[in-house]
Amino acid sequence: MNLKDCKKPDKCLLVLDLGLMPFDQVLDVQMAAVDEVANGGQERIFLVEHPPVITLGRNSGREHLLVAPENLKQQGISLVQTSRGGSITCHYPGQLVTYPVLRMARRPGGLRVLVRDMEEAALRSLAWFGLHGQRLPGRPGVWIGKRKIASIGLGLRKWVSYHGMALNLCRDTSLFDLITLCGLSGVRPASVHGELQQERPNMEEMKEILARALRDVLSACVAW
Repeated sequence: MNLKDCKKPDKCLLVLDLGLMPFDQVLDVQMAAVDEVANGGQERIFLVEHPPVITLGRNSGREHLLVAPENLKQQGISLVQTSRGGSITCHYPGQLVTYPVLRMARRPGGLRVLVRDMEEAALRSLAWFGLHGQRLPGRPGVWIGKRKIASIGLGLRKWVSYHGMALNLCRDTSLFDLITLCGLSGVRPASVHGELQQERPNMEEMKEILARALRDVLSACVAW
């Protein structure tokens, strides 16, 4: 899926749908894209779902894993150490993950502002379906009340961003039962379907709405 209707293609964000793909394969795709963008290639955003995987942040996370790693393997769940910020989180089919590969030299405020921009895109997308998300001071991501519906953890290489944001769409969030969500005691996950009490929007609809919000927010923040 590519964003359309851009009058200046070199200044547009490509939005590429990777479907369902293992975390390590998507990381390889991101790293290749980082090299291309660092050398002047077109900035892009990847949309993807992952098979069940628990990922650890750059400096923390394993202490918040609530089961033994060998038990994860028996259940077909991968455990991956990453280079992103943040603590422990998980990905699974039914969760929409967004990876922005962007030149940060052209974006005032660096990764801190990019986190805010990603939050803003998620907030706009939730509002499209009548959900009121919010930010909580000192806790990156998007929340419904005190429950977390979107998590964000970014990395930087060659002054290009990678890793990204995970938005819980489907109501089955049981994988989070195996971790202390983002290392925050007592925090529970929320999902779009759970909040709406219906199985809509579907994943394709969610991708379209989030892609539009990302283009609007991120393109507006570039110092062309």
